[in-house]
Amino acid sequence: MVASAGFSAFLRDQLAPLGRVTFRRMFGKTGVFCDGVMLAMIADDTLYVRVDAESRDAFSEARAAPPLSYRKQGRSIDLAFWQVPERLLDEPEELVAWARIALAAAHRVARKAR
Repeated sequence: MVASAGFSAFLRDQLAPLGRVTFRRMFGKTGVFCDGVMLAMIADDTLYVRVDAESRDAFSEARAAPPLSYRKQGRSIDLAFWQVPERLLDEPEELVAWARIALAAAHRVARKAR
């Protein structure tokens, strides 16, 4: 399910220090973009940040929750987006720090894709 208007507005305010934050509906979820690069996704008003090999250790706290996934041909496919701990929604500076790491991962992923 896509992000609610209230959750999107909250995140836009919290992530403003990163740059221009925008949202786009994608595959029944909401992509979170900063200056055109997707750093996170929202599903059911739950925030998931982009993870790559370099950022896994920084997000070790997020390993307790399952990654964002979808079903295809009866199988669950895990995506490279990990759920942020709920406590971060009450800790704006740390949320932005996680978002910066996710944005760096998103830039690396985008470079590899080119």
